[in-house]
Amino acid sequence: MRERAKRIWTMTLGFLFLLLGIAGLFLPFLQGILFLLIGLYLLSKTSRLAKKLLLRLQTRFPRFARQLDRFTARGFKR
Repeated sequence: MRERAKRIWTMTLGFLFLLLGIAGLFLPFLQGILFLLIGLYLLSKTSRLAKKLLLRLQTRFPRFARQLDRFTARGFKR
């Protein structure tokens, strides 16, 4: 039961960050790309499609991959 609640919470936060990211692409005071990447990272824990997209972004943008590796090394595990 606890695992299911954690999964639902992670998916909800992931979709929330994706929505903020989409809004941030059009609004000047939100960092759209940052929110999109955070949402994608959270959804990659539960969604195979999001994980595939995140891996594709990591191969295309190695600088982003290094930053994500540093982020996960601090204790934020996938």
